[in-house]
Amino acid sequence: MQGAPVPASALEKLILPSRVTGYTPALLDELTTTGEVVWAGAGALPGKDGWLSLYLADSAPLLLPPAHPLEESALHEAVLTTLSGGYGLFFRQIADQVRATTHPDCTDPQLADVLWDLAWSGRLTNDTLAPLRALLGSGRTAGSTAHRARRSVPRGRYGSLTAAARPASRTGPPTVSGRWSLLPATEPEPTHRAHALARTLLDRHGVVTRGAVQAEGVEGGFSATYRILAAFEDNGQARRGYVVEGLGAAQFAMEGAVDRLRAASTARDRTDPGAVPRAVVLAAADPANAYGAALPWPEPPDGAGHKPGRKAGALVVLVNGELTLYMERGGKTLLAWPADPDDPALGAAAEALASAARAGALGTVTVERTNGASSLTSPLGRTLEAAGFLATPRGLRLRA
Repeated sequence: MQGAPVPASALEKLILPSRVTGYTPALLDELTTTGEVVWAGAGALPGKDGWLSLYLADSAPLLLPPAHPLEESALHEAVLTTLSGGYGLFFRQIADQVRATTHPDCTDPQLADVLWDLAWSGRLTNDTLAPLRALLGSGRTAGSTAHRARRSVPRGRYGSLTAAARPASRTGPPTVSGRWSLLPATEPEPTHRAHALARTLLDRHGVVTRGAVQAEGVEGGFSATYRILAAFEDNGQARRGYVVEGLGAAQFAMEGAVDRLRAASTARDRTDPGAVPRAVVLAAADPANAYGAALPWPEPPDGAGHKPGRKAGALVVLVNGELTLYMERGGKTLLAWPADPDDPALGAAAEALASAARAGALGTVTVERTNGASSLTSPLGRTLEAAGFLATPRGLRLRA
């Protein structure tokens, strides 16, 4: 998933735990602190959330996209100048230098906002994700992220005080802890960057299609990537062909991907129809979700008032690889395929959704409408209740 932008609020609740058994934040912090992994913002989202990408440090100069447009104030420029020495600084060091040179009246909250402006726009990074966790999961911000965090319990002597009433910290707010630094400069040679990106797309998708490239917002679109992939084919580094039916002839596969797809298809054909369905909960924007990228979204169920999309905060539940549930941001509306509430796939999907909610990955979920109808009266509502959702005046609720 190197270089793929994902909602920051989903990174450690859904995306990394689905890939790393027993994932804990300390695992990622160890990599960022030692300089092996770099994180970069890829655009802000409403509230305190934003898009974020991870990179191996050696690959970052080749894969980092251009910084997002930002209307820089004098304070933004002062922070960038302070960090231009090429080394990381703690918040208090940045604040002291900025106040000593250009902005003597700058407050900690103002400087913290500027740091996050620069981080979300893809200009700054930090040697830990601790400030990001504090931004996403503390106080009022817990409900203002795409994937809502479980609200943290205030601890310590001043835990119950508001931010305004707490004593000033010598190190700065927790939302700006760690060392801040400029992101590494990008590789100046565009051909090298294009080759690295094409190789990364092959590694990520196995089979690169037009839809997959468009979903990632690659600069230059599929036509720019196509030329590099065609060169890979000439050099024997990729295979072009009609690999996946219905996705066009312009498909490029890495070595071994076709054989793995063929083996997976054979295994699926031999699966016992009575076997327990396997359900997986993913963020809709997760690169592992092929729908809305390599695969088109299915038509919405009859009566549904909206269409699915790769939106921040939305979830999908795949059962044996097929889209079964789509939950809109906030969990108020749910789309289901198929519509038959007795289908075993729906039961497995509802159980997986309930398990994710109980584990704290979703926060409190209240489903108000399913396939356009009230969840309290719809046939699918019974399936959700069987999975542990409880009826309330607003809808079917499940708490973390």
